[in-house]
Amino acid sequence: MDHEITKKITAMFDNRRLLNRSRSSLFTAFASTVIALIVFTIILVSNLSVRDYSTKVVTIEIKTVVPYLPLSSEKELSEETNHNYSIKQQVTVKEINNLQVLEVFGGKGVSEKFQQRATEFLRDDCEVNFMMTWISPAEMFGKREVLSVESVFKHHPRGCLIILSSTMDSPQGFRIFKPFLDRGYRVKAVTPDLPFLLKDTAGESWLEEIQTGKRDPGKIPLAQNLSNLMRLAYLFKFGGVYLDTDMIVLKSFKTLRNVIGAQTLEPVSRNWTRLNNAVLVFDKNHPFLLKSIEEFALTFNGNVWGHNGPYLVSRVARTVEGTSGYNFTIMTPPAFYPVNWIEIEKLFKVPRTEKDSKRVQVKVLEMHKRSYGLHLWNKFSSKFEIEQGSAMDKLVSDHCIICDRVVSSS
Repeated sequence: MDHEITKKITAMFDNRRLLNRSRSSLFTAFASTVIALIVFTIILVSNLSVRDYSTKVVTIEIKTVVPYLPLSSEKELSEETNHNYSIKQQVTVKEINNLQVLEVFGGKGVSEKFQQRATEFLRDDCEVNFMMTWISPAEMFGKREVLSVESVFKHHPRGCLIILSSTMDSPQGFRIFKPFLDRGYRVKAVTPDLPFLLKDTAGESWLEEIQTGKRDPGKIPLAQNLSNLMRLAYLFKFGGVYLDTDMIVLKSFKTLRNVIGAQTLEPVSRNWTRLNNAVLVFDKNHPFLLKSIEEFALTFNGNVWGHNGPYLVSRVARTVEGTSGYNFTIMTPPAFYPVNWIEIEKLFKVPRTEKDSKRVQVKVLEMHKRSYGLHLWNKFSSKFEIEQGSAMDKLVSDHCIICDRVVSSS
């Protein structure tokens, strides 16, 4: 009897141990499954978030204008840089739709006073009439952009600079320009009136088609293409010098008339292969500008970056160059683009070798002799800090008037 009881008790404990093991295995399997599901969910959500974020970046409508379209051999690096640049803007720039963009440029409110304000500002006593555009928030107008303004007045103390911008035409913009105004320099931000600027040109019907939805604005931020068009229209109405905000002026522009700068040359023939619209110098009512506005309206493509900017002036110049009535000069790269975007970093860094040091010295000497301006290619150089003792450090000190140290704009 005792032996049977003992066997039953032993069997009961054995069954319990088996049950516990089974429960433990089931629990382990269940826990593993739950953990796997959690990990899978995190990965799935993360991927979806990245996709949503990338899609959102594409819809941004305001960016700093940097008119540069890479060659086919530069595509890979350009696409990577564009992606990083867009993410950076994502953090700081509010998204607005195309209708809101058009309202900013569209002759409503303060922009209706544009003609009067611009005419009053551009008096006959202006040494040279400069203009820039700014389509980003005022807080993004940083030290690099201020340096560009400084360099204008360093070499044109009696010059005038008008900046077409609704964001800079504000108390914040006024504070940025106050140090210049206090020193007697003439700089003013004015909210643009694009319908007025485009009146009686082919751009007028193009703008109407965009406003009514008959023309596809494309994937490229509309504000960027409006800026490309606005510089042409402004120069046609008023004449003067258009500058990108990442251009350092190195000498006086007083002797320049009806000029475009070449960015690249064909190695053997030395004929130009691409122009750039980061600098445009034209008389009022120049036919090249009217032809460029017409080209913009007829061939507009909002899906190809640069098509309506640098490539546009290249197409028009190729078509009309040498034609009677189209008198303009195409200047070689040293005039405005003495350092290409691939090499620009070398100016920001102190040379590490004697060979590099000599190359930089030669380039700087060449710029002082042959260059009217230096394009900084901010799209690529904004992440570079200016090292003390570098070529850029010297250029800044030579061409500034307020001389607040310029560092990375990233």
